Amino acid sequence: MVQWSAVLAVLSVYITGVMIPGPNFVAVVHKAVSSTRVAALAMVAGIVVVNLFWATCAILGVGIVFATFPWAALVAKIVGAAYLIWFGGNLIRKAQTGSGAAVLAGAEDVMPAEQSLRQAFVQGFLTNIVNPKSMAFFAAVFAAATPAHVSWPTFAAMLTVVGVVASSWYSMVAIVMSHPGIAAKYRRGKVWMDRICGGLIVALGVRQLVR
Repeated sequence: MVQWSAVLAVLSVYITGVMIPGPNFVAVVHKAVSSTRVAALAMVAGIVVVNLFWATCAILGVGIVFATFPWAALVAKIVGAAYLIWFGGNLIRKAQTGSGAAVLAGAEDVMPAEQSLRQAFVQGFLTNIVNPKSMAFFAAVFAAATPAHVSWPTFAAMLTVVGVVASSWYSMVAIVMSHPGIAAKYRRGKVWMDRICGGLIVALGVRQLVR
């Protein structure tokens, strides 16, 4: 039997958490404006897969693990923040006027479509799996909204909520930002847009590191 009160609690918490801009949001925006809509949606798929993974861990008690072994949480935080700083720094460094899209976009224009989509999926996966914001949210806030013991139907309903909300939100961002008019504006100011996106990712990494 589904515990609908628990599912609704998770829904209210997760909607708030997923819509707060973070590294995932910035990555999807940049992919959408610098590459293709399909590639941006492939990145969204990678992000959603990781969200489902973290939600599963939270429901099963990953928060308890981090509370018992605080050093594990600290290591995960440092590694994730370091990756975001490196990721954003590369995006800034490789921003070039008139050249192909930088780090987050990769080389979609010159590689086969299947490889391009696979790369976009992996980029979304990696950006989210080491995202300190996601780890902290699921280990603390999301886990707190989850009952200590849930039935399998309730477990499935909670994961469905996470999948539907994450897919809907990030897909909407990808579709809106990949509009031809928006993408054209990005191409006209590519260097500064890449630097802004890279700077935001670096700032988010530093913020997570010092918090």
